[in-house]
Amino acid sequence: MRAECCSTLLLALAACSGASRGTSPSPSAARAVEIWLTTPDRQHLLEQQSNAPWSSGDTNATRIVIDTTQRFQSIVGFGAALTDASAELIQQRLSSEQRETLLQELFGRRGTGVGFTTVRLTIGASDFSRTHYTYDDLPPGARDDRLARFSIAPTLRDVLPVMQRARAINPQLTVIATPWSAPAWMKSSQSLIAGTLRPDAYASYAAYLTRYIETLNAAGVPISALTIQNEPHNEPKDYPGMRFEAPQRAVFIGRHLGPRLAARHITTRILDWDHNWDEPQSPLGVLGDSVASRYVSGIAWHCYGGDVGAQTRVHDAYPDKDTWFTECAGGEWAANFGDNLRWNVKTLIIGTTRNWARTVTLWNLALDARHGPHKGGCNDCRGVLTIDSANGTVTRNEEFYALAHASRFVRPGAVRVASTTGVDDLDTVAFQNVDDGSVVTIIVNSAAQSRPTTVVLGARAAGVTIPRGAVVTVIQ
Repeated sequence: MRAECCSTLLLALAACSGASRGTSPSPSAARAVEIWLTTPDRQHLLEQQSNAPWSSGDTNATRIVIDTTQRFQSIVGFGAALTDASAELIQQRLSSEQRETLLQELFGRRGTGVGFTTVRLTIGASDFSRTHYTYDDLPPGARDDRLARFSIAPTLRDVLPVMQRARAINPQLTVIATPWSAPAWMKSSQSLIAGTLRPDAYASYAAYLTRYIETLNAAGVPISALTIQNEPHNEPKDYPGMRFEAPQRAVFIGRHLGPRLAARHITTRILDWDHNWDEPQSPLGVLGDSVASRYVSGIAWHCYGGDVGAQTRVHDAYPDKDTWFTECAGGEWAANFGDNLRWNVKTLIIGTTRNWARTVTLWNLALDARHGPHKGGCNDCRGVLTIDSANGTVTRNEEFYALAHASRFVRPGAVRVASTTGVDDLDTVAFQNVDDGSVVTIIVNSAAQSRPTTVVLGARAAGVTIPRGAVVTVIQ
């Protein structure tokens, strides 16, 4: 990522009219208008351009009007999942100096830091683990309802130290935790592969998830949110998974997990669903259960099926429940940097937040050049970063830049505000930070040509020409 200004600017800036003499400028008028640019040819990668002057706006440009009086959800943050694979690469394949530099970049805000503020952890193994395990694995036929054998030992080598350092760098980090499977002895399949949670194990599974939360909290990694099952309508054949239908999830949350967390004064949010946009009826079914709904803080979503508008459908039915976006991955099936950058910004950074998401959290934070390590599952997924296992070289992929265009500038607690979108192939989303009142507008240009654009905030405006396929963040 380069922070220096370009020698050949791509920005067409409108003439400055300035504030009236003898009057005190408003906070936004006194602030220089920052422009940050990423282009599909990679010539500019989250690169700061010359500041834009305030002006009255170019009447021939596409106008994007920001209205800070129309306020929507507050933002928790942006980030990715620290899977076993990601943690191993960061902890074992980087030198201590490389690791510290990378973690400062990912979670810090000084210098080149992009300020990721969400991390998703797996409770036990996912497909991006070297082995399949949970925290209470037993020989066939055995049970451990008292959880005497519970241990987070597999997490101690890589995941925990990386998380502890990330939280030291960014104490505002929000941690989301997700199981891929209950222990085999709790399941109908008696295996981590496929199967469902047996009704006689509901209480034990609630105790298991509670123990995990308490153990991580004690280790200095407080769990902010818990989704009770990754992709509950998916039973993968070669990595851990568990079918968990809406009626069963409602019983588990309402009669077991929710009351248990409440009794132990654990404030971790419970999120339902954690699956695709194409089946909103499933989380609606859980929220329709009056007992379970009391304990459900929000709904988590993935990108692999359906349309992002499903988030608004569920939000409109239950506006008191939060919306969290918790997983999406790119891969070799889509290898064009520019196309992927545009899709990620338009659909995930803009689309999910315009449909009420408080978080945008992608899948693997880091994978190696062979799309692993993994056991089963996706053979060609791309991490937000690619780390060379041999020498620790870090490649920042298109997903990194999509996230960074938001995470570097939109701070936790910022509020989404209204902005013009969908005009002249320009899609936008805008946020106002609560600490200094700055307004952050993210724009992606899907047109086949550059677009002269005027971003209007109150009585003033700033002009920028957005290259075709490019992403721009404007801070006013």
